[in-house]
Amino acid sequence: MSKRLRVAALAGLSSISLVLASCSSDDNTEGTTASGNQETTNSQADNASDNGDKLEVKAAGDYNPMERDQIQDGGELTLAITEIAEQQNVFHANMNLYTRTLWSKYNPQLSLFDGDGTYHPNPAYLTDVQDEVVDGKTVVTYTINPEAQYNDGTPIDWTAYENTFKFNNGTDPDVQVNSTDGYELIESVERGEDDKQAVVTFKQAYPWWQGLFDTLVPPQVKDADTFMNAYLKQVHPEWGAGPFKVESVDFETGTASFVPNENWWGEKPKLDKISYRQMEDQASLNAFRAGEIDATGVGTRDRLATAKEMGDDVDIRTALRPSTFLMTINATAPGLDDIRVREAIMRGIDREQLAAIRFQGLGYSEELPGSFTLFQTQDGYEDNFGEVIQYDPEKAKELLQEAGYDEANPLTVRYVTLGDSPMVQATTSALQAMLRNIGVDVQVEERPSSDFSKVTAERDFDLFMSGFSSSDPFGVAYFGQIYGSDSELNKSGTGSPEMDQKIEELQQISDPEEQIDRANELEKEALQEFGIMPYANGPEIVAVKKGMANFGANSFAVLPIENVGWAK
Repeated sequence: MSKRLRVAALAGLSSISLVLASCSSDDNTEGTTASGNQETTNSQADNASDNGDKLEVKAAGDYNPMERDQIQDGGELTLAITEIAEQQNVFHANMNLYTRTLWSKYNPQLSLFDGDGTYHPNPAYLTDVQDEVVDGKTVVTYTINPEAQYNDGTPIDWTAYENTFKFNNGTDPDVQVNSTDGYELIESVERGEDDKQAVVTFKQAYPWWQGLFDTLVPPQVKDADTFMNAYLKQVHPEWGAGPFKVESVDFETGTASFVPNENWWGEKPKLDKISYRQMEDQASLNAFRAGEIDATGVGTRDRLATAKEMGDDVDIRTALRPSTFLMTINATAPGLDDIRVREAIMRGIDREQLAAIRFQGLGYSEELPGSFTLFQTQDGYEDNFGEVIQYDPEKAKELLQEAGYDEANPLTVRYVTLGDSPMVQATTSALQAMLRNIGVDVQVEERPSSDFSKVTAERDFDLFMSGFSSSDPFGVAYFGQIYGSDSELNKSGTGSPEMDQKIEELQQISDPEEQIDRANELEKEALQEFGIMPYANGPEIVAVKKGMANFGANSFAVLPIENVGWAK
């Protein structure tokens, strides 16, 4: 099984594994993990186009790893962020990548991962984790650090695990969660030898348990109303627990900062402060060039060229990104409820052209992605999308005619874009031209990047580009997040009770290889609803001021936040 799990979305999915994120800009430098642990480090860059220097893409992360004694005490880290999300509960249905960015700075970080997706319990919180199969059921025993407690003095104990299970298992109709995947297969969470031990028993053998309980619903969140509303446009420092605490979060100015936590029982954080400033794409690049922020994503031609011009003071860190850029068609929008229309739109889009725009000037190329559950570097991957649909504008025109659209009665769709990125503008122009060619009128609505949460939560679009970002390599475990009809991540509004039943049966397969095989079959079926279209994975490229340690293009790596800092 370890071979199969060598590797593991883009802005927006989590259980906490998959999160929704904006693809409007490339300023974010955290949380965007992509397919991972290849046996050769440069296989996707070897066939790079000649429009840029070939990238050295490190499969298992590129983040300047250093031990604590090599890192100075003190200093600050200032970063740009696309938005300070309105919903700050990372388990809530309306969370996104930027929710997780802030949450992870002041809440328990129980799971650590190497860049290749190898799991390690964080010893600051967990002194031991043991799993076994008993009578056909996976049982995981978590032994919690005796010193671990929330900032208000509440112990972190087995009841925090119980609370996380109860809110995420899908049994409370008043709670809207990001995902129930995995949690709904748990039979019980019980006290172990003492309060500092949680025993989690699944209903069956469950191979993906390492993807669960990487953070916790604080036991102070006692009811549905608190879960749904307590973190809406506010944070709760007193319910946090970790090396850093909240100094301030301002939803109006779009700023947040975190400082060392005097209640922390572990090793002292190396940094004196971590700060975020909400910025549009061009503003973040200008701020990095001016020395106002310490790192920025440079995954487009212009941004990468600017970073390279800054010379030896900047490191360019590049890794495979465990994420998928995609287009979503809102099946609940007028006219798009017709499956023929959705298929026509997808057949009218040249994905290779969209990918070429995204990677232009990077010296990088890749095969078009064909799955939302596995990446091309993972065993078991199949090109499921490619088997369902191909670029075919003539067939697209026929489908539109069958649906009642022609030159006298053209289909009009509203394409919502975010931010001021030149890459987004180029993608928009290309998409308009492609769809115009099949007789679809694309009306573009430009919105600021900070509207990401609003647009996605309200499904305020007909067509929308975004991404899924994976925080672990267990993608098949989260099949229901992507394709379940009632999943809040499924912004297309497609799905059916019949597919939901098949997903439930899929999750009950205990053998990981059998489950992956069945997932490939089901994904081909689900993609025939024509709700989501993948078009790129791509590298994560981060420009970082020289000397920043344990930070950069992480791939699947989740590192102790107290060890991020400036080299001596």
